[in-house]
Amino acid sequence: MHQAVKLVLEDGSEFSGFTFGAERSVAGELVFNTAMTGYPESLTDPSYFGQILVATYPLIGNYGVPPFGEEDNLLQFYESDKIQVTGLVISDYSEKYSHWNAHKSLHQWMVEHNVPGIYGIDTRMLTKIIREKGAMLAKIVFSEEVQWYNPNEENLVEAVSISEKQIYGNGQYRILLVDCGVKNNIIRHFLKRNTTVIRVPWDYDFSQEEYDGLFISNGPGDPKKCGITIKHIGDAYQNNNPIFGICLGNQLMALASGADTYKLKYGHRSHNQPVLHLETNRAYITSQNHGYAVSNDSLLSDWKPNFINLNDQTNEGFYHISKPFFSTQFHPEASSGPTDTEFLFDIFLEKVKEFSNLKKC
Repeated sequence: MHQAVKLVLEDGSEFSGFTFGAERSVAGELVFNTAMTGYPESLTDPSYFGQILVATYPLIGNYGVPPFGEEDNLLQFYESDKIQVTGLVISDYSEKYSHWNAHKSLHQWMVEHNVPGIYGIDTRMLTKIIREKGAMLAKIVFSEEVQWYNPNEENLVEAVSISEKQIYGNGQYRILLVDCGVKNNIIRHFLKRNTTVIRVPWDYDFSQEEYDGLFISNGPGDPKKCGITIKHIGDAYQNNNPIFGICLGNQLMALASGADTYKLKYGHRSHNQPVLHLETNRAYITSQNHGYAVSNDSLLSDWKPNFINLNDQTNEGFYHISKPFFSTQFHPEASSGPTDTEFLFDIFLEKVKEFSNLKKC
């Protein structure tokens, strides 16, 4: 630790700091997150794959990282089984961690996963640069040089999805979950609602699977790279099985319906994004992590916006006017919170129960 290291931005800006975690040069897309807590969850979120994460909260590492025990075949306190970010940029690293559930330091954990970090950076200044110029490429540079890398040019979903079908739980209702980089907490929410979760790879042809509800998960990168997933969702639209999509799932459902998506200037990555539910005119605080959005103007006549972002009016979800299909751009399952919109899982399960009962008639 404490070795001098540089953060280099695509626009030529350079920041000097000190290292923690693995000591190796990396490159990726630089983005920021405004969460005050939950860095173990953020670092293991597959939606950050290929990105160098800037934590705007000034003190990171102060509560270490929790143990790695499993519950329901999922790591209990993490969103996946490994650190997904390419690198971490913070203002101040706390070497002395203290928490009743701490298992080891953030530095130790990042070394084990070969992920570098840099501290001593003015993250407020860095965030202002991103806010003005947009998300940009960046490098954390030690002694060895590294080439620029734009993760959005690749199909990142393929890199984070599982390779073969997995089943969780033994509940009454069968949820077919298309894994585009799913967060563990989404699966946890389904399991505590009397379901069996059938988790399949991003490109899996699920047309012959028996299920009561279809779920399209979150994930990283450009949704238009997932052509085969979009086709499978479009095929599923011909049936009446309830469908729910979150984050990337929102974008994939839009593309499958004939709508369009576009890249946001700097994306929405925070635990405090306000959204408005258009039907009730009620606002909710949400957690978000995405760099692309659905164009509201491109939605076809059978689809209507459900939520909009109160900061920039971008789409935060939509629904079909006659079939049980809906999606959200934000994360109702957010860990470490907020949990204002967790009720959307209950709404989806109500549709699943109705559909399941109809099948039995």
